[in-house]
Amino acid sequence: MDRVRDLTPAEARVIAGLLGSAAASERERLRRIAVPRSTYHAARRRAYSEGWLRDRYVPQPERLGFRAALILAARPFVDRGPELAQRWSAVPSCVYFAAGTELVLGVFVEREAEAARALSSRLLDGRVASWQESIVADLHTPSIPVYFDYEGLWTHLTEFGGTVAYPRGLGGTPEPEDATTLSNHQRWAASELLARPFAAPEEGRAAHLVGPLGLPFSQQRMVAQGTVLHRVFLDPGRLPPFQGNAADQIVLITGAWKSGARPERLFRALTEECRVFPFLYVVDTPRALLGALGRSGPPPAGASEARRPVLPTLQESLEGIELVQVPAPSVRTLIDHRYDRLLPKGSGA
Repeated sequence: MDRVRDLTPAEARVIAGLLGSAAASERERLRRIAVPRSTYHAARRRAYSEGWLRDRYVPQPERLGFRAALILAARPFVDRGPELAQRWSAVPSCVYFAAGTELVLGVFVEREAEAARALSSRLLDGRVASWQESIVADLHTPSIPVYFDYEGLWTHLTEFGGTVAYPRGLGGTPEPEDATTLSNHQRWAASELLARPFAAPEEGRAAHLVGPLGLPFSQQRMVAQGTVLHRVFLDPGRLPPFQGNAADQIVLITGAWKSGARPERLFRALTEECRVFPFLYVVDTPRALLGALGRSGPPPAGASEARRPVLPTLQESLEGIELVQVPAPSVRTLIDHRYDRLLPKGSGA
Protein backbone atom coordinates (compact mmCIF):
# COMPACT_ATOMS: atom_id res chain seq x y z
CA MET A 1 0.00 0.00 0.00
CA ASP A 2 1.31 3.45 -0.89
CA ARG A 3 2.45 5.63 1.97
CA VAL A 4 0.11 8.54 2.73
CA ARG A 5 1.89 11.71 1.73
CA ASP A 6 2.70 14.33 4.33
CA LEU A 7 0.74 17.54 4.49
CA THR A 8 2.24 20.39 2.53
CA PRO A 9 3.20 23.58 4.42
CA ALA A 10 0.26 25.35 2.77
CA GLU A 11 -2.20 22.65 3.88
CA ALA A 12 -0.81 22.80 7.42
CA ARG A 13 -1.24 26.58 7.50
CA VAL A 14 -4.79 26.37 6.18
CA ILE A 15 -5.74 23.78 8.82
CA ALA A 16 -4.22 25.94 11.56
CA GLY A 17 -6.07 28.98 10.27
CA LEU A 18 -9.41 27.19 10.14
CA LEU A 19 -9.03 25.70 13.61
CA GLY A 20 -8.21 29.11 15.06
CA SER A 21 -10.55 31.44 13.26
CA ALA A 22 -13.63 29.57 12.12
CA ALA A 23 -15.82 32.64 12.57
CA ALA A 24 -13.40 35.05 10.86
CA SER A 25 -14.09 36.45 7.45
CA GLU A 26 -12.29 34.89 4.50
CA ARG A 27 -10.27 38.07 4.04
CA GLU A 28 -9.04 37.98 7.65
CA ARG A 29 -8.24 34.28 7.38
CA LEU A 30 -6.29 34.69 4.14
CA ARG A 31 -4.31 37.56 5.64
CA ARG A 32 -3.28 35.45 8.63
CA ILE A 33 -2.59 32.23 6.72
CA ALA A 34 -0.57 34.09 4.07
CA VAL A 35 -1.16 31.67 1.19
CA PRO A 36 -2.57 32.46 -2.28
CA ARG A 37 -6.36 32.44 -2.49
CA SER A 38 -6.41 29.53 -4.97
CA THR A 39 -4.11 27.48 -2.71
CA TYR A 40 -6.33 28.23 0.27
CA HIS A 41 -9.48 27.05 -1.49
CA ALA A 42 -7.85 23.87 -2.79
CA ALA A 43 -6.39 22.99 0.62
CA ARG A 44 -9.67 23.72 2.41
CA ARG A 45 -11.67 21.52 0.02
CA ARG A 46 -9.21 18.66 0.49
CA ALA A 47 -9.20 19.01 4.29
CA TYR A 48 -12.96 18.53 4.38
CA SER A 49 -13.26 15.93 1.64
CA GLU A 50 -10.59 13.76 3.32
CA GLY A 51 -12.35 14.06 6.67
CA TRP A 52 -9.49 15.87 8.41
CA LEU A 53 -11.83 18.68 9.43
CA ARG A 54 -15.57 19.05 9.92
CA ASP A 55 -17.78 21.97 10.90
CA ARG A 56 -20.27 21.87 13.72
CA TYR A 57 -22.51 24.32 15.52
CA VAL A 58 -22.04 23.88 19.26
CA PRO A 59 -24.52 25.38 21.73
CA GLN A 60 -23.74 26.85 25.08
CA PRO A 61 -25.95 24.12 26.61
CA GLU A 62 -26.76 26.04 29.77
CA ARG A 63 -28.45 28.74 27.66
CA LEU A 64 -30.77 26.07 26.26
CA GLY A 65 -31.66 24.76 29.73
CA PHE A 66 -29.03 22.01 30.04
CA ARG A 67 -27.10 22.45 33.28
CA ALA A 68 -24.82 19.40 33.38
CA ALA A 69 -22.44 17.44 31.18
CA LEU A 70 -21.44 13.87 31.93
CA ILE A 71 -18.04 12.79 30.62
CA LEU A 72 -17.45 9.04 30.66
CA ALA A 73 -14.27 7.21 29.71
CA ALA A 74 -13.55 3.50 30.03
CA ARG A 75 -11.36 0.64 28.90
CA PRO A 76 -14.00 -2.00 28.07
CA PHE A 77 -13.56 -5.69 28.48
CA VAL A 78 -13.10 -7.23 25.04
CA ASP A 79 -16.30 -9.25 25.26
CA ARG A 80 -18.35 -6.30 26.58
CA GLY A 81 -17.13 -3.64 24.13
CA PRO A 82 -19.94 -3.98 21.53
CA GLU A 83 -22.59 -4.02 24.27
CA LEU A 84 -21.11 -0.94 25.90
CA ALA A 85 -20.89 0.93 22.59
CA GLN A 86 -24.50 0.15 21.74
CA ARG A 87 -25.72 1.14 25.19
CA TRP A 88 -23.86 4.44 25.39
CA SER A 89 -24.46 5.65 21.85
CA ALA A 90 -28.22 4.93 22.07
CA VAL A 91 -28.71 7.47 24.87
CA PRO A 92 -30.55 10.51 23.42
CA SER A 93 -28.38 12.96 25.38
CA CYS A 94 -25.15 11.50 23.95
CA VAL A 95 -23.62 14.25 21.78
CA TYR A 96 -20.19 12.67 21.29
CA PHE A 97 -19.07 9.06 21.40
CA ALA A 98 -15.84 7.48 20.22
CA ALA A 99 -14.93 3.82 20.64
CA GLY A 100 -11.99 1.50 20.20
CA THR A 101 -11.06 -1.86 21.65
CA GLU A 102 -9.05 -0.19 24.46
CA LEU A 103 -10.86 3.11 24.98
CA VAL A 104 -14.36 4.55 24.82
CA LEU A 105 -15.16 8.21 25.45
CA GLY A 106 -18.60 9.74 25.65
CA VAL A 107 -20.12 13.16 26.37
CA PHE A 108 -23.75 13.39 27.52
CA VAL A 109 -25.60 16.66 28.12
CA GLU A 110 -28.41 16.61 30.68
CA ARG A 111 -30.78 19.19 32.12
CA GLU A 112 -29.79 18.55 35.73
CA ALA A 113 -26.78 17.13 37.56
CA GLU A 114 -28.97 14.54 39.27
CA ALA A 115 -30.00 13.13 35.91
CA ALA A 116 -26.35 13.03 34.79
CA ARG A 117 -25.30 11.12 37.90
CA ALA A 118 -28.16 8.66 37.49
CA LEU A 119 -27.19 8.13 33.86
CA SER A 120 -23.58 7.48 34.87
CA SER A 121 -24.66 4.81 37.33
CA ARG A 122 -26.84 3.16 34.70
CA LEU A 123 -24.22 3.18 31.93
CA LEU A 124 -21.46 1.86 34.18
CA ASP A 125 -23.66 -0.77 35.81
CA GLY A 126 -22.16 -4.25 35.78
CA ARG A 127 -18.62 -5.31 34.96
CA VAL A 128 -18.19 -3.68 31.57
CA ALA A 129 -14.69 -2.23 31.88
CA SER A 130 -11.36 -2.77 33.59
CA TRP A 131 -10.99 0.99 34.09
CA GLN A 132 -13.54 3.77 34.03
CA GLU A 133 -13.89 7.45 34.86
CA SER A 134 -17.04 9.51 35.35
CA ILE A 135 -17.22 13.28 35.83
CA VAL A 136 -20.37 15.39 36.07
CA ALA A 137 -19.55 18.99 35.14
CA ASP A 138 -21.63 22.03 36.08
CA LEU A 139 -22.19 23.92 32.82
CA HIS A 140 -22.86 27.21 34.62
CA THR A 141 -19.21 27.23 35.74
CA PRO A 142 -15.99 26.93 33.69
CA SER A 143 -15.78 23.20 34.41
CA ILE A 144 -14.80 22.31 30.83
CA PRO A 145 -12.41 25.10 29.78
CA VAL A 146 -11.08 23.09 26.82
CA TYR A 147 -13.53 21.10 24.70
CA PHE A 148 -12.13 19.22 21.70
CA ASP A 149 -10.01 22.24 20.79
CA TYR A 150 -6.96 21.18 18.76
CA GLU A 151 -5.74 24.64 17.79
CA GLY A 152 -3.07 24.80 20.49
CA LEU A 153 -1.60 21.45 19.55
CA TRP A 154 -1.71 22.11 15.82
CA THR A 155 -0.11 25.55 15.91
CA HIS A 156 2.65 24.11 18.11
CA LEU A 157 3.15 21.07 15.90
CA THR A 158 3.40 23.16 12.75
CA GLU A 159 5.15 26.16 14.35
CA PHE A 160 2.40 28.34 12.89
CA GLY A 161 3.02 31.29 15.18
CA GLY A 162 0.54 31.32 18.03
CA THR A 163 -3.13 30.64 18.64
CA VAL A 164 -6.15 32.83 18.04
CA ALA A 165 -8.95 31.33 20.13
CA TYR A 166 -7.47 28.41 22.11
CA PRO A 167 -8.69 27.34 24.61
CA ARG A 168 -12.39 27.06 23.82
CA GLY A 169 -14.60 25.20 26.25
CA LEU A 170 -18.16 24.06 26.74
CA GLY A 171 -20.57 26.04 28.91
CA GLY A 172 -19.29 28.43 31.53
CA THR A 173 -22.00 31.10 31.44
CA PRO A 174 -22.85 32.13 35.02
CA GLU A 175 -26.39 31.31 36.06
CA PRO A 176 -28.51 34.47 35.67
CA GLU A 177 -30.32 35.90 38.67
CA ASP A 178 -33.51 36.09 36.63
CA ALA A 179 -33.66 32.92 34.57
CA THR A 180 -34.91 33.54 31.07
CA THR A 181 -35.97 31.08 28.43
CA LEU A 182 -35.59 31.26 24.69
CA SER A 183 -38.62 32.22 22.66
CA ASN A 184 -40.11 29.68 20.26
CA HIS A 185 -38.49 31.49 17.35
CA GLN A 186 -35.09 31.49 19.06
CA ARG A 187 -35.37 27.78 19.76
CA TRP A 188 -36.28 27.21 16.10
CA ALA A 189 -33.24 29.24 14.96
CA ALA A 190 -30.95 27.32 17.33
CA SER A 191 -32.32 23.95 16.21
CA GLU A 192 -31.81 24.87 12.54
CA LEU A 193 -28.19 25.81 13.25
CA LEU A 194 -27.43 22.63 15.19
CA ALA A 195 -28.81 20.53 12.33
CA ARG A 196 -27.11 22.54 9.55
CA PRO A 197 -24.02 20.31 9.10
CA PHE A 198 -26.16 17.17 8.82
CA ALA A 199 -28.70 18.69 6.44
CA ALA A 200 -25.95 19.92 4.10
CA PRO A 201 -25.66 16.73 1.97
CA GLU A 202 -29.41 16.66 1.34
CA GLU A 203 -29.28 20.33 0.36
CA GLY A 204 -26.36 19.76 -2.01
CA ARG A 205 -23.96 21.83 0.12
CA ALA A 206 -20.35 20.68 0.33
CA ALA A 207 -18.85 20.02 3.76
CA HIS A 208 -16.53 23.04 3.56
CA LEU A 209 -19.49 25.37 2.93
CA VAL A 210 -21.37 24.76 6.18
CA GLY A 211 -20.01 27.90 7.86
CA PRO A 212 -22.02 30.96 8.88
CA LEU A 213 -21.74 32.84 5.57
CA GLY A 214 -25.25 33.62 4.33
CA LEU A 215 -27.15 32.50 7.45
CA PRO A 216 -30.63 33.96 8.03
CA PHE A 217 -30.62 36.90 10.43
CA SER A 218 -32.18 34.97 13.31
CA GLN A 219 -29.44 32.34 13.09
CA GLN A 220 -26.72 34.97 12.72
CA ARG A 221 -28.04 36.48 15.94
CA MET A 222 -27.71 33.14 17.75
CA VAL A 223 -24.04 33.04 16.73
CA ALA A 224 -23.39 36.72 17.52
CA GLN A 225 -24.89 36.32 21.00
CA GLY A 226 -22.79 33.24 21.68
CA THR A 227 -25.79 30.98 22.24
CA VAL A 228 -24.55 28.75 19.41
CA LEU A 229 -20.93 28.75 18.27
CA HIS A 230 -19.47 27.74 14.92
CA ARG A 231 -16.56 25.36 15.52
CA VAL A 232 -14.13 23.49 13.28
CA PHE A 233 -13.12 20.10 14.69
CA LEU A 234 -10.12 18.01 13.71
CA ASP A 235 -10.03 14.21 13.36
CA PRO A 236 -6.54 13.18 14.56
CA GLY A 237 -7.06 9.60 13.38
CA ARG A 238 -7.28 10.71 9.75
CA LEU A 239 -4.77 13.53 9.59
CA PRO A 240 -1.50 12.80 7.73
CA PRO A 241 1.82 13.78 9.33
CA PHE A 242 3.45 17.12 8.68
CA GLN A 243 7.16 17.02 7.85
CA GLY A 244 7.30 13.54 9.36
CA ASN A 245 5.77 14.78 12.60
CA ALA A 246 2.48 13.20 13.67
CA ALA A 247 0.49 13.43 16.89
CA ASP A 248 -1.08 10.03 16.41
CA GLN A 249 -1.65 8.85 19.98
CA ILE A 250 -4.68 9.73 22.11
CA VAL A 251 -3.70 10.14 25.76
CA LEU A 252 -6.29 10.39 28.55
CA ILE A 253 -5.14 11.34 32.03
CA THR A 254 -7.33 11.25 35.13
CA GLY A 255 -6.73 11.98 38.79
CA ALA A 256 -7.98 13.70 41.92
CA TRP A 257 -7.07 17.28 42.70
CA LYS A 258 -4.67 17.75 45.59
CA SER A 259 -5.57 20.20 48.33
CA GLY A 260 -4.80 23.72 47.17
CA ALA A 261 -4.29 22.74 43.52
CA ARG A 262 -5.52 25.24 40.94
CA PRO A 263 -6.74 23.96 37.56
CA GLU A 264 -5.74 27.18 35.79
CA ARG A 265 -2.22 26.95 37.23
CA LEU A 266 -1.78 23.37 35.99
CA PHE A 267 -3.08 24.34 32.55
CA ARG A 268 -0.64 27.24 32.36
CA ALA A 269 2.26 24.99 33.36
CA LEU A 270 1.31 22.35 30.80
CA THR A 271 0.99 24.77 27.89
CA GLU A 272 3.76 27.24 28.69
CA GLU A 273 6.39 25.03 30.32
CA CYS A 274 5.67 21.47 29.13
CA ARG A 275 4.46 22.56 25.68
CA VAL A 276 1.50 20.17 26.01
CA PHE A 277 -1.82 21.50 24.71
CA PRO A 278 -4.81 19.49 25.98
CA PHE A 279 -7.71 19.17 23.54
CA LEU A 280 -9.98 18.25 26.46
CA TYR A 281 -9.74 19.61 30.00
CA VAL A 282 -12.49 18.72 32.48
CA VAL A 283 -11.78 20.09 35.93
CA ASP A 284 -14.92 19.80 38.01
CA THR A 285 -14.15 19.15 41.68
CA PRO A 286 -12.88 16.72 42.92
CA ARG A 287 -11.72 14.95 39.73
CA ALA A 288 -9.91 15.95 36.56
CA LEU A 289 -9.79 14.45 33.08
CA LEU A 290 -7.31 15.62 30.46
CA GLY A 291 -7.17 14.60 26.83
CA ALA A 292 -4.05 15.21 24.77
CA LEU A 293 -2.35 13.93 21.66
CA GLY A 294 1.08 12.30 21.82
CA ARG A 295 3.69 11.10 19.38
CA SER A 296 4.26 7.39 18.79
CA GLY A 297 7.86 7.76 17.59
CA PRO A 298 10.91 9.77 18.63
CA PRO A 299 10.93 13.58 18.34
CA PRO A 300 11.61 14.86 14.84
CA ALA A 301 15.21 15.51 13.84
CA GLY A 302 16.43 18.87 15.00
CA ALA A 303 13.90 19.20 17.82
CA SER A 304 15.74 20.83 20.70
CA GLU A 305 13.02 22.76 22.54
CA ALA A 306 13.56 22.67 26.30
CA ARG A 307 10.45 21.45 28.08
CA ARG A 308 9.45 20.79 31.64
CA PRO A 309 8.71 17.05 32.22
CA VAL A 310 5.00 16.35 32.09
CA LEU A 311 4.53 13.70 34.80
CA PRO A 312 6.16 15.69 37.65
CA THR A 313 4.09 18.68 36.59
CA LEU A 314 0.89 16.64 36.81
CA GLN A 315 1.94 15.19 40.17
CA GLU A 316 2.16 18.67 41.67
CA SER A 317 -1.62 19.06 41.20
CA LEU A 318 -3.09 15.57 40.92
CA GLU A 319 -2.91 12.30 42.84
CA GLY A 320 -4.01 8.81 41.92
CA ILE A 321 -3.05 9.56 38.34
CA GLU A 322 -4.08 7.05 35.68
CA LEU A 323 -3.08 7.23 32.03
CA VAL A 324 -4.55 5.53 28.98
CA GLN A 325 -2.77 5.81 25.63
CA VAL A 326 -4.07 4.36 22.36
CA PRO A 327 -3.34 4.95 18.66
CA ALA A 328 -5.66 7.64 17.31
CA PRO A 329 -6.65 5.59 14.21
CA SER A 330 -7.86 2.79 16.50
CA VAL A 331 -10.65 4.97 17.92
CA ARG A 332 -13.71 5.54 15.70
CA THR A 333 -16.06 8.44 16.25
CA LEU A 334 -19.60 7.03 16.22
CA ILE A 335 -21.55 10.04 17.50
CA ASP A 336 -19.82 13.01 15.91
CA HIS A 337 -20.73 16.14 17.88
CA ARG A 338 -24.49 15.69 17.34
CA TYR A 339 -25.85 18.66 19.30
CA ASP A 340 -28.98 18.52 17.19
CA ARG A 341 -29.97 15.66 19.51
CA LEU A 342 -30.53 18.23 22.27
CA LEU A 343 -32.89 20.42 20.26
CA PRO A 344 -34.41 18.51 17.34
CA LYS A 345 -34.84 20.48 14.12
CA GLY A 346 -38.05 22.48 14.07
CA SER A 347 -38.27 22.48 17.86
CA GLY A 348 -40.26 25.39 19.09
CA ALA A 349 -41.38 24.37 22.52
